[in-house]
Amino acid sequence: MTKIYVGNLPFTATEDAVRSLFAAHGTVTSVALPNDRETGRPRGFGFVEMSTADAAAAIAALNGQSMEGRTLRVNEAQDRPPSRSRSGEGFRSGNRW
Repeated sequence: MTKIYVGNLPFTATEDAVRSLFAAHGTVTSVALPNDRETGRPRGFGFVEMSTADAAAAIAALNGQSMEGRTLRVNEAQDRPPSRSRSGEGFRSGNRW
């Protein structure tokens, strides 16, 4: 499986709409469109999981295409390094730097 990053999504995009867009290029395993934690509004990007062969075809076909007037950025998702707070590093109470 390959995880695909989809950037510059319209804020009105739904998981069903994104799934339909990618389904034209292969079988979609999952779609995730994160919302802002504080406002609950869409963040304008998402992730799609597909088989590696289908993902390559979808990336080639959809990168730079328009969705509701917005030019999509579509590429293979990169693993995000852990944040300092998750790894236990960084500021601790009582320490002065």
